[in-house]
Amino acid sequence: MGSKGRTAMEVGPDGVALITIINPPVNSLSIDVLQSIKANYEEALQRNDVKAIVITGSKGKFSGGFDITNIEGIQMGKGAQPKKGYISVEIITDLLEGARKPSVAAVDGLALGGGLEIAMACHARISTSSAQLGLPELQLGIIPGFGGTQRLPRLVGLTKALEMILLSKPIKGEEAHNLGLVDELAPPDKLVNTARRWALDIAEFRKPWVASLYKSDKLEPLGEAKQILKFARVQAQKQAANLQHPLVCIDVIEEGIVSGPRAGLWKEADAFQQLLFSDTAKSLVHIFFAQRATSKVPGITDLGLMPRKIHKVAIIGGGLMGSGIATALILSGYPVLVKEVNAQFLQAGMDRVKANLQSRVKKGKMTQEKFERTFSLIKGVLDYESFRDVDMVIEAVIEKVSLKQQIFADLEKYCPPHCVLATNTSTIDLNLIGQQTNSRERIVGAHFFSPAHIMPLLEIVRAERTSPQVIVDLMDVGKKIRKTPIVVGNCTGFAVNRMFFPYTQSALLLVDHGLDVYQIDRAITKFGMPMGPFRLVDLVGFEVAVATGIQYLENFPERVYKSMLIPIMAEDKRAGEKTKKGFYIYDDKRKARPDPAIKKYIEKSQSMAGINLDPKLMKLSDKDIIEMVFFPVVNEACRVLAEGIAVKASDLDIASVMGMGFPPYRGGVVFWADSFGAKYICSRLAEWSRTYGGFFKPCAYLEERAAGGLSLSAPLQQARPRM
Repeated sequence: MGSKGRTAMEVGPDGVALITIINPPVNSLSIDVLQSIKANYEEALQRNDVKAIVITGSKGKFSGGFDITNIEGIQMGKGAQPKKGYISVEIITDLLEGARKPSVAAVDGLALGGGLEIAMACHARISTSSAQLGLPELQLGIIPGFGGTQRLPRLVGLTKALEMILLSKPIKGEEAHNLGLVDELAPPDKLVNTARRWALDIAEFRKPWVASLYKSDKLEPLGEAKQILKFARVQAQKQAANLQHPLVCIDVIEEGIVSGPRAGLWKEADAFQQLLFSDTAKSLVHIFFAQRATSKVPGITDLGLMPRKIHKVAIIGGGLMGSGIATALILSGYPVLVKEVNAQFLQAGMDRVKANLQSRVKKGKMTQEKFERTFSLIKGVLDYESFRDVDMVIEAVIEKVSLKQQIFADLEKYCPPHCVLATNTSTIDLNLIGQQTNSRERIVGAHFFSPAHIMPLLEIVRAERTSPQVIVDLMDVGKKIRKTPIVVGNCTGFAVNRMFFPYTQSALLLVDHGLDVYQIDRAITKFGMPMGPFRLVDLVGFEVAVATGIQYLENFPERVYKSMLIPIMAEDKRAGEKTKKGFYIYDDKRKARPDPAIKKYIEKSQSMAGINLDPKLMKLSDKDIIEMVFFPVVNEACRVLAEGIAVKASDLDIASVMGMGFPPYRGGVVFWADSFGAKYICSRLAEWSRTYGGFFKPCAYLEERAAGGLSLSAPLQQARPRM
């Protein structure tokens, strides 16, 4: 796999061998690092001048865990997989934990995944109070594979271990000490020396020599343990019905409790090897790397530009989006101005921000003192006078072209010449917004998703003349406010909304041809989406659905399915969740219930469309519903790639997961589509196109990939069929 990382060993006059993991940035455990730890241990055990061992990580970080590039390499067949049990049994259990000289882990920064598993195999752990300790492997579709399923329950008890593993929830050093996972806390500058003393105390029998694998005092009695595990299984299935690996993890933990820790280790090794090659693990590892790849944008991030310091941001509009964006900014320490047209609207906007923060206080995520400090960063204004020293403005008013044009013309007059001028529009062409200004190079799209302070995606839209510096600045702010920014081109709906506009349209087409609304929503939520297309329309509101539908109809008339269902329902004062009536009816707690009354609207829509009901469609399986709803989304994603709106397919995977809630364990829209192959998708779309019209017609990019046997995610230059 190529040499990656190492360890260094230094023996002090006190007889302690200090082994340091060196593999920046987080000292991940590549195969090379693990082999190096093994060699260091073997040498330390043979040397007569070594009484005890301390293991630590360089530059204030113990270890971030097994190197995920190694995992990807093994999945793709690019690297040899270590034989079963080689790391967890031979190295970590028999060599480290079974050594005849004691070892102590000195933990600072982070000990995650394999990092914590190595620390748990040591005979004691000394940590800083702020270090993070956890086993987040389930986020990658695998389970802890270096003995963590066996040692953690024995160190902290079964209930806490299940919470930490199943929820991938790390804890701080202080809590770890209270739980008994860590034996002593020490400040960073005294950490290694404290660990050295502790190691010598064990060697000289002044402190107990504890092998975590065989500890049993924290484990509940067998009957009680089985009840806890049973409850954990029920919860895991409730939380993620489509995922197997949490249940496998519980089985592995149970094996160790019932049949002994050694049996548990071998079951863990078996399960780890199998899960590594599962579709879920491949999808989640893909998402892990795709998220990191969003920060590499050809022609932008490779020019050597450094982001400029943004000291102050102004938001125009304190509505739902504006207040959400303002909340995200102040939570990350940015001073913010919010401008509104009158005092009443301004007060409402400030109250929304306050409510967003108060909800964090209520959930225990923020102290009252932090709330007051954060809220003091925001100031409401009614004019542009205080805009003279802002570094970035984000406009978040209603989707009205003339209003936005006027705002940007005003901003040019009041803001300093370096100020970034961003718009949160979700559909309007950026060139149109900046038409009346001379600052087109400063204008950029900053499309947040609702609710803006919670949703993790930021779509950065570059127009023809947007300068790379402005994009670099906005990407930096995006990361600082904990968003994942993806840079996309300028078109109707940009990448996310454009890719997903067929999502609701295909569902409407199916209903017009006789399929039940609720059957569609059920199939889609079972697939893993947070909600089906009709529940989503209710949430965003019929007004928005009709307005965006018109935008797509104007721009892509040849492939829009023109259903009258939503306008018919809107005429009858149904507008979705906000009027408590849409495709569902809602109680005061916003709980949705199917409404048999929608049948009359559906019949009217069908008769206006002149459609004869298709008996075949009424018997559609869930699999067919999913394909008929999502393959048009894949088709549009292909157009977005072909037009260069998205830089790479993996950006669309991240966009679908973080912007639309596509299940991450399916790897994102394009990655999921590649599991079927372009040929299959193209033939299905072509078949539906012959029956139901141009809405399903496969695009040229998809046809080309199908003909050439190419994946949809292969870079564009590989797209042409070989001659």
